[in-house]
Amino acid sequence: STRSNGQGGNCVQVADNIPGVIGVRDSKDPDGAVLVFTPVEWRAFIDGARDGEFDL
Repeated sequence: STRSNGQGGNCVQVADNIPGVIGVRDSKDPDGAVLVFTPVEWRAFIDGARDGEFDL
C-alpha cells in the first residue's frame, strides 16, 4: 500500500461501492470478517482518527 510503512502487512481495505454501507477488512485475510459501518459512523471514525481521539 502507498500508506504502509514499507514493511507491508499492516493494511486494511475499505469498500465504499455499496450505497449506504462502508465495509472494512484486513488485507491479509480477505476471506475473514468484514466490519460494516454506515457512512455517518465511518465519517465519525475518520474524523476522530484525524483529531487524535484514538492516540494512546
